[in-house]
Amino acid sequence: MAGDRPPRRLPLPWLLFAAALVCAPLLLRGPVALSLLTQMATVALFGLSYNMLLGQGGMLSFGHAVYAGLGAYVAAHAMNLGAAGAIPLPLVAVPLVGGLAGMAFGLLFGYLSTKKSGTTFSMITLGIVELVFACALMFPGFFGGEGGISTNRVYGAAPFGLDFAAQIQVYGLAAAWLFVCAAAMYGFTQSPLGKIINAVRDNPERVAFIGYDPRWARYLTLVVSSLFAGVSGALSAINFEIVTAENVGAARSGAILLFTFIGGVGYFFGPVLGAVIGVAATVLLSEVTQAWQLYLGVFFILTVMFVPGGAAELLAGVGRHLAAGSWRRTGPAFALLLLALAWLVTAFVLLVETVYQLSLGSLGAAPKGLAALQGPAGWVAIGAALAVGLAAVARAHAALRDAVAREAASGARAPGEAA
Repeated sequence: MAGDRPPRRLPLPWLLFAAALVCAPLLLRGPVALSLLTQMATVALFGLSYNMLLGQGGMLSFGHAVYAGLGAYVAAHAMNLGAAGAIPLPLVAVPLVGGLAGMAFGLLFGYLSTKKSGTTFSMITLGIVELVFACALMFPGFFGGEGGISTNRVYGAAPFGLDFAAQIQVYGLAAAWLFVCAAAMYGFTQSPLGKIINAVRDNPERVAFIGYDPRWARYLTLVVSSLFAGVSGALSAINFEIVTAENVGAARSGAILLFTFIGGVGYFFGPVLGAVIGVAATVLLSEVTQAWQLYLGVFFILTVMFVPGGAAELLAGVGRHLAAGSWRRTGPAFALLLLALAWLVTAFVLLVETVYQLSLGSLGAAPKGLAALQGPAGWVAIGAALAVGLAAVARAHAALRDAVAREAASGARAPGEAA
């Protein structure tokens, strides 16, 4: 009966997601912080679109930046036409233009790349991104050459007083499109095509046996993914007001692959976490050290080796422990592991920054206080700190593993004792 149905409620993760988008600009104020938040929103949307291929379909693409970058180029040209009065295009609709452009190029390039799967698919996407990057320098009429295409987001009428000159308004636009597109992509995962692409990822032969074409499932998924990638590219063009060949380069594709893995490809919101971590590391670390790429690379390697599910898996595990109440027994061992990791990271940073300062001399960005560590005694101290940190992490990890095992054993005995 209809009266017996439980009331429908919004899932808690979506409420938290919306709350985070609303509260973020209230906690981080100022134009620089708002620009950083806008970048996180656009990269999060880009990562979610990429995870439709990698996480949902098992398609490792090295050229996803093509669809975001070309969407950004088309969006920039559309903004310039709108500013000139050639077309009636409000700024809030520019991301849709970029999305349609990305989908159009997805129809073109995806038809070629999805004819193959696995490693061959990855190599084709790598060839496509290099091809488009070369075209960006060969056809300056559309791509603007090395200088790219500049635009201005403040044009036309300002409905409700929104002229998007203020960075907070740009962030609001990016956050709104992120939430809407994320909901649409989640709906895709629950659709029949979303279920089929999951099956294609796991066992394409069985999918073909029951009458579905794995190639067409991959193709349609790539087309939908390129639509949302184009939206993210258009939002990037609105935020920076310039689009260059870097937007369609392999480096941009590699960055989103890295960020998605760090966040967690097995979780829907994993790329959002990866975008926050990746953008913060790229923007903030680059301001304080020249070795930021080294740190990001090491962090990526450690994530793949020890936490293959990414930050989302780590948070989910912590949440399960908190919900089960086992943190009272495993918490001390976990805190000890965090302290050991902090010691090891500090020693590693001292080593890297000292080496950078020694190799670059006056050009180095490391603090001058590290000069005292460049002597023999300093190197011995750093080596000892690293050795102590490694030993402490090993012992703390063993203690945490034992604590988790004891907790699991006690949980297994509890039902039997109650019986």
